[in-house]
Amino acid sequence: MFRTASRNVLAHKSRLLMTVLAVMLGVAFVSGTLVFTSTISEALRDSALKGYAGVDVAIQPDSSRTGPEARPSLDRKLLDKAAQVPGAESASGTVTGFTAIADKNGKLIGHGFSTRGGNYYPGADGKDPRYPMRDGSAPHGTGQIALDSRTADKAGYKVGDTVRVSVDGPVRKTTLTGIFTTDDGAVTAGGSLALFDDATAQRLFTGPGRYSEIHVKAAPGTSQAALLSEIERVLPAKGADAATGKKLAEDDAEQTEKSMDSVKTGLLGFAGIALFVGVFLIANTFTMLVAQRTKELALMRAVGASRRQVTRSVLIEAVVVGAVAAVTGLAIGVGIGAGMRALMSSTGAIVPDGPLVVSVSTVLTALLVGVGVTVLAAWLPGRRAAKVPPVAAMNSVHATATTESLVVRNTVGALLAGVGVAAVLVATGMKDGKAVMGLGAALLLIGVFVLTPLLSRPLIALAGPALRAFGVAGAIARRNAVRNPRRTAATASALMVGLTLITGLTVIGNSVQKGVDKMARDSLKADYVVSMVGMTPLSPEVEKKLSSLDEVTSSSALRSSAARIGGQTTSLTGVNGVAFGELTRLDFSSGSLEGLAGGKAVIDDGTAEEKGWKVGSRLLVTFEDGEKETLTVSGVYEGNEMIRQILVDNSVLGTHQKHVSDLQVMVRTKGGATEAAKEKLIDALGKNPAISVQDRDDVSEGISQSVNLLLNMLYALLAMAVIVAVLGVVNTLAMSVFERSQEIGMLRAIGLDRSGVKRMVRLESLVISLFGGVLGIGLGVFFGWAAGELISASLTTYELVVPWGRMGIFFALAAVVGTLAAVWPARRAAQLNMLAAIKAE
Repeated sequence: MFRTASRNVLAHKSRLLMTVLAVMLGVAFVSGTLVFTSTISEALRDSALKGYAGVDVAIQPDSSRTGPEARPSLDRKLLDKAAQVPGAESASGTVTGFTAIADKNGKLIGHGFSTRGGNYYPGADGKDPRYPMRDGSAPHGTGQIALDSRTADKAGYKVGDTVRVSVDGPVRKTTLTGIFTTDDGAVTAGGSLALFDDATAQRLFTGPGRYSEIHVKAAPGTSQAALLSEIERVLPAKGADAATGKKLAEDDAEQTEKSMDSVKTGLLGFAGIALFVGVFLIANTFTMLVAQRTKELALMRAVGASRRQVTRSVLIEAVVVGAVAAVTGLAIGVGIGAGMRALMSSTGAIVPDGPLVVSVSTVLTALLVGVGVTVLAAWLPGRRAAKVPPVAAMNSVHATATTESLVVRNTVGALLAGVGVAAVLVATGMKDGKAVMGLGAALLLIGVFVLTPLLSRPLIALAGPALRAFGVAGAIARRNAVRNPRRTAATASALMVGLTLITGLTVIGNSVQKGVDKMARDSLKADYVVSMVGMTPLSPEVEKKLSSLDEVTSSSALRSSAARIGGQTTSLTGVNGVAFGELTRLDFSSGSLEGLAGGKAVIDDGTAEEKGWKVGSRLLVTFEDGEKETLTVSGVYEGNEMIRQILVDNSVLGTHQKHVSDLQVMVRTKGGATEAAKEKLIDALGKNPAISVQDRDDVSEGISQSVNLLLNMLYALLAMAVIVAVLGVVNTLAMSVFERSQEIGMLRAIGLDRSGVKRMVRLESLVISLFGGVLGIGLGVFFGWAAGELISASLTTYELVVPWGRMGIFFALAAVVGTLAAVWPARRAAQLNMLAAIKAE
């Protein structure tokens, strides 16, 4: 039986190649995902270990304190105490913060949070061991800076050059005094690092005499645990924590693993979709091979082979095919993993250097997935072949689906689809119906798949009038498409799954895009929104500078600060109470923005409903500096994704903030938004590349770009499922041609020429593909509408958009799939020798 199975594998190379391709694509994506995530995780882990390589104990601000009392920064006094504890060799303070660096052309180097600044903390020898200088010397004084070697070389900077930097808005011109080397993971991944002297860095990021962290190095012979015990004795009662360098590195590694889990899950989900679609192709392939060997299997049964042996021979073929596909897919997956890493680096993401990681678990997973999926898909055809009585099989009497089996199938499918539709509709009215909707969508998809043979006849019949225009070839193509409803259904379902997801995501994406765009345009009256790249804090000087311009008629800085009200921590948003009404368009259910000053506050309707507050309610607020003040609610407005929470006047909020900074600045200019006005704002801010000046069109375009980028990534991932579906259509047509060899020979004999045979096969392929396209697009629109009902609960401006243009493209894609898939089967059918075909049994 093993020799027979091996021979059969080699006897049907072309058809088995399609199965290998289907499994290989799925395995390649699975293994590529595992290689990619393992590589990134390992690189980030190594980066964390390097970051704490010289740190035995680190003192950090207490991260568990989230109340309004500002977390105290770590001061010089604590640093000196840490340096003097028994077992400590030395202690150093670190300061970090956002620092944008412009190249010689004025363009920003790096992206968002990957552009950082820090302090050069010299030891007793006057050097900071973290940053050995390659050229020049360490920075001293306000106007000096040092850059990492990668950034300096990229921008063409040399010691002595003037470098334009920005920390919180205003441009600072500094002199480059040194170029250093570093193993910092963010820098090796393409980020930038600028160093200031200790005093300057503190003034820019943490405040004089304050540090972000304190790193303590143990003396020889002292363990990290022993040093930690000593450090804990000198920590203040509140505001600071300590941990060993090893523990912090492990925590960073664990956090990295968690952050990669969502990426891994998403990518594996798309790989699973491709494998799911591939199951249809594999099942069709083995059904075809079993059909071709019906007499052979019957003869084996007649000479003593048991049903189990027949099934086993089919499964052995599946194991061989799956193993070949798995090994090939693994090799391609390694390349995919490397490519995904390079792509991620090119987008500006932080990807530290490191070797490509191909773990044992990745190899085993690829083999198990490849072989397992193939065997699973081949089991049913093998079992079905073993059930055919030997005598019946020898006489080519194939077991066909009975009426009873079809009734059972249709009943089960109708129940699943009905329950699925009901669950989805119920979920649209629930506050948090994601789980219910997901279950309903799965049941509906499975139900439609089960019902596809029943649906194929009436839907394909609708194409009858169009097919009549092609004469005999069209009429025969329509009948052939419904001759074997089960196989037609399996083929159409493969394409249906891919198009359902693509259409659903497109509907959701376009609807969200329009909703957010509508929200931005409806809620904003400001002509421009000014913010830092990466949404880091802005200096209050930016708003002062803009408000002093003749072109600016009104402006308001937006600030945020933690506070405590009624024993619960919340967030306060500071605005210019006088000008805010001219810059935004808020709908008030009660009260108004007028008089938003002094002890007044306005709140969004969600907060009002949750807390039971209304106009006139008095709120006892504990600010971040610990001071208390009573605010009176003067208005309740309809919140949205852009503006919500509790709004107070900046004159109130600013007096309680230790470090006053803005999130963004809204600006209104004379004559509205014009290119000239925008240029004047940019010029007034020193043409700072780290500052973004956006009008409403820019905000909308930014949202559109983000949504389109996400959709394009999803399309690329789902394209693999469509490719597998194409192979499925090819397989089905090849099987159809094999089963109808005698019929095709008769048609040729009575006058149907080769071009007519090709046309017949192409039309059959087109009908099957369009059938899958109709089901997929229909389900996709329904799922898109249902998901939108959930989204609209949090995005009030959400509006369903049915992208008819893109849906037309998807439908055309289904037609292209059918046309391309028919090329080889149509050619094969046309080349059949009519006499040999007529004699075929």
